[in-house]
Amino acid sequence: QVQLVESGGGLVQTGGSLRLSCAASGGTSSDYAMGWFRQAPGKEREFVATISWVGRTSYADSVKGRFTISRDNAKNTLYLQMNSLKPEDTAVYYCATRTGTIPYTAPTNYVYWGQGTQVTVSS
Repeated sequence: QVQLVESGGGLVQTGGSLRLSCAASGGTSSDYAMGWFRQAPGKEREFVATISWVGRTSYADSVKGRFTISRDNAKNTLYLQMNSLKPEDTAVYYCATRTGTIPYTAPTNYVYWGQGTQVTVSS
């Protein structure tokens, strides 16, 4: 029903920046809460940032002040601007959407997921 496609990942040096995009199609609603999550090797998938349909945002403490989540409801696209990247940010980044409006931060609240895009930060 819903398809999410991430793009924008890659290899970057410490202190660099990347902009991730997530294009949604196939029946998503612009009212749904969306989020970015990441999973590093040997670690559980973790919350990065979420955004509600009215633009309220929430960030993990580890990325506050460095990452910015935004959405273009007209284009059904989610973004994550990542600045001042650190090696600890290395992970596969996933976008996801709920089938509701509340921007919960736990990954288990999200129904549809993209395939992920690799972000690697070299030291």
